[in-house]
Amino acid sequence: MNKIVIAIDGFSSTGKSTLAKQLAKALNYIYVDTGAMYRAVTYFALENNLIDKDFFHSEKLIERLSDINITFKFNEKLGFAEVYLNGKNIEKAIRTLEVSRFVSPVATISEVRQKLVEQQQLMGKDKGIVMDGRDIGTVVFPDAELKIFMTASAETRAIRRYKELLERGHNLSYDEVLENVTTRDRIDSTREDSPLIKAKDAIEIDNSDLSIEEQLNTLLKLAKAMT
Repeated sequence: MNKIVIAIDGFSSTGKSTLAKQLAKALNYIYVDTGAMYRAVTYFALENNLIDKDFFHSEKLIERLSDINITFKFNEKLGFAEVYLNGKNIEKAIRTLEVSRFVSPVATISEVRQKLVEQQQLMGKDKGIVMDGRDIGTVVFPDAELKIFMTASAETRAIRRYKELLERGHNLSYDEVLENVTTRDRIDSTREDSPLIKAKDAIEIDNSDLSIEEQLNTLLKLAKAMT
């Protein structure tokens, strides 16, 4: 079977990463969570007091991009690759609502996007990869053989994210999560550099009422038809 590049884009909290992980495993492909890469940069900015609710020292972040080394290491017990920042495992640390609040502003910085897009393109040069994010089918891999665009209502996505955060022990309200989801939608869709848009040749999937199994079966059929 010929290996292909599968690009999965879409709004936050549509379950892109979960679906992409399962699809990559089923196809024996490499999975790359590009959202985790932007979260890692955001985590770095927070840890170094470069961003907070009252300020964002974007120029200082740009100056320190060379200090940021993001890698993925496969965890056999978990069955997926975890994110490391400068050799430190930050997989759990980047999944907090605090990081979620600031990841979209960080992702608007062109220099940040350029650095990460270059890394992402290198990861996919040999194909056999599933990559999810906001601009995979439009910027990172415009020639990807299979492009998927995931969507669902903001309320549905907020409920999913709220339950996920509660399970992780975070104490917050549903309204906070919904506000975060809608704010990220606005920032991601209106930024000047690589805004979140559906590629012309992408297949749109609204998963508001679809189970993970139904989504996976759909994508497996689409992928196998192209290999």
